[in-house]
Amino acid sequence: MNAPPILSVVIPSHRRTDRLAACLQSIQFHSPKEVDVIVIDDGSPNGGASEVANRFAGVRCHRFNRSRGFCAAANQGLRMATAPVVQLLNDDTEVTAGWAEAALAVFTNSQVAAVAPLILRWPGDAIDSAGDHYDAGGFAQPRWRGNRIGSLKGNTSQSVLAASACGAFYRREVVMRIGGFAKSFGAYFEDVDLSCRLRRAGYSIEFVPASRILHHGSSSYGPPRGRLLERQSCNEERLFWRNQSGTPHELIRHAAVVFAKAIRRWNEGRLVPWLCGRLRALAMLPMDLTGRWS
Repeated sequence: MNAPPILSVVIPSHRRTDRLAACLQSIQFHSPKEVDVIVIDDGSPNGGASEVANRFAGVRCHRFNRSRGFCAAANQGLRMATAPVVQLLNDDTEVTAGWAEAALAVFTNSQVAAVAPLILRWPGDAIDSAGDHYDAGGFAQPRWRGNRIGSLKGNTSQSVLAASACGAFYRREVVMRIGGFAKSFGAYFEDVDLSCRLRRAGYSIEFVPASRILHHGSSSYGPPRGRLLERQSCNEERLFWRNQSGTPHELIRHAAVVFAKAIRRWNEGRLVPWLCGRLRALAMLPMDLTGRWS
C-alpha cells in the first residue's frame, strides 16, 4: 500500500510548455517518493500545458478553459492537494537535490505556516529571492536580490516577513482556513498579501537556504509595461490598504513612497499605466478595508 504524500507540488502554467517540461523533469529526478505533483493548466493555448503534464507518470492535471490568473490556479491546486504541505512552484523553475526535505523539516514547528526557499537565478550563481521584505510604507521587494551566492553565509533558517509564491511552501490547512489567495489580485503581490494574513493569524514564515530552486526569470508575464504595469501598481496599492494598521507613521510613509514612485514612473515615461493602476486600487478601497480575505 502506497504511503500518503508528504508534499503536494502545485504548478500553475499558462504558456511556457518548454519550461514546464524542464520543471517536471527536475521534480521527477530530485523528489522523495511521497510527493504529489499537480499541474494547473491556466487556459494554455491548445492545451499545451496539459499535454506536457500528461507525459509524466503520476502527475495530475486540471485545465481551465480560459486563463483565470495565478490566484485562481493556485487556489484550485490547494483544493486538489492531498498532502499537509503544499509547494507553489512557477513553471519556469527547476528544483535541486534536497529542496523538499530541507523545507519540510521546518514544518515540525506547528507555528510555521510558510517556508521561503532560496531562489537562485539560473544557472545558480546569483540570488533571486531569499524571502520577501515588506516595508510599512507599502512596497515589497525580494531580499538579497542580485547578490552573489558566495555572499550567503551558512544554512541557518530565519524568520522573514513574506515568502514568494514562485516557490513557497505552505501549511495547507492554515492557508485554506484563512481563505487562500485573494483571487481578485489575479497575479502579483498576492503572495505578500497572503503572508501578511498568515502573520496576522499568529503564524511565522521561515526562510530556509538549504532548500534551493533555480529560476529562469520573468518568463511568465514579461517585463512590466502597459496593462501589466497597471496591474502591478493596482495590486501594490491594494496590498498596503488591506494590511496597514492605520498609524500616522504608516500613512505618512506611504504618501512618500507613492510620491517617489510617481516621479520614477514619470522619468521612465510610464506614468499613465502606473497612475491608472493606483486609481483602480482606490476604487476598490471600500472592499479592501471591509473584506480583507477576498
